[in-house]
Amino acid sequence: MERKPVYRRVLLKISGEALAGEKKTGLDFGVIGEVCEAVKRCVDMGVEVGVVIGGGNFWRGVKDGGDRMERTRADHMGMLATTINALAVADVLEQKGVDVRVQTAIEMRAMAEPYIRSKAIRVVIFGCGTGNPFFSTDTAAVLRAAEIDADAILLAKNIDGVYSADPKKDPSAVKYDTITYDDVLAQHLQVMDSTATSLSMDNKIPVVLFALKDPENILRVVMGEKIGTIVKEEP
Repeated sequence: MERKPVYRRVLLKISGEALAGEKKTGLDFGVIGEVCEAVKRCVDMGVEVGVVIGGGNFWRGVKDGGDRMERTRADHMGMLATTINALAVADVLEQKGVDVRVQTAIEMRAMAEPYIRSKAIRVVIFGCGTGNPFFSTDTAAVLRAAEIDADAILLAKNIDGVYSADPKKDPSAVKYDTITYDDVLAQHLQVMDSTATSLSMDNKIPVVLFALKDPENILRVVMGEKIGTIVKEEP
């Protein structure tokens, strides 16, 4: 019997750093190609995919701007970085025959559409975060997931799940298969920032955090395999 996806519509959040691969900065088109191939396979099975990409492979507003720049301007630079990544991923998806559109929260009509919810169908890459400073791309991912009525948020990170502590610093750290939003907030666990976590909790959107090191994990999560950690309400 042919297996079917467990989600009909997902919001995939990818960190900018993940797209840089081993280089840690810029774009690794080998990595991007593998990610886009996984997205294409999801689409071929009828899954609708929204994508939010961070910009940390080029610029992180708070970290890179620090106290040397006004925060709003530094965050605007970060939004531009997300757009570079969005255009790169869109191009690779198109090369693979996937119909895709790029929508940005800040208008830049020469290269992308303004964000319009009713046009956010099939594969849409959302750039510029929320379009507002002081909000992370994790928060943008949850916001867009709520707006497009996504069944789940797929949080592709450089770590394979949620741990009780930083596994790099604490060898006794325990990985959770599932955890509640309340526990994430109470224990100050680094899943998403508190604003993003609260927003996902308020809108009852489950979050699946998994490692992007193997892009095939995107497909595995969509098919319902137990990969990474699921953050959700109390069972």
